[in-house]
Amino acid sequence: MEKWTPKHEAPEPLEGPVVSTVVGGTIIWFVLFLAQLPFYGWFADRGHTWWVWTPLAGAGLGLIGIWYVRGRDAALKRHAAQAEAKDAAGAEAADGALGTEAGPGASTTRSTSTSTRADRTA
Repeated sequence: MEKWTPKHEAPEPLEGPVVSTVVGGTIIWFVLFLAQLPFYGWFADRGHTWWVWTPLAGAGLGLIGIWYVRGRDAALKRHAAQAEAKDAAGAEAADGALGTEAGPGASTTRSTSTSTRADRTA
């Protein structure tokens, strides 16, 4: 069993334009179907009609693939936005706990309330 045990970490998956790649592949399958359709008789005479229907099946599966990768892409973007919002909230909480101001992007309400608390304790 040791023969099949990986000896190193798997690399990170490559992220690219997945949606456009699947859409492009689906279009190519559909164009191949349309290009072979006029020759249906020739394929039928030789018993190769599956050559006509294979690109149509590829285009149909491509439509399912488009639905899948669009949902995956939306989920990845949604997760990244949630993680970013969580990081921003965590940074604000840390700044508030330390009593420091956040910098140029800080809201005026928070700065006022911090200075008001400081005035009360002084």
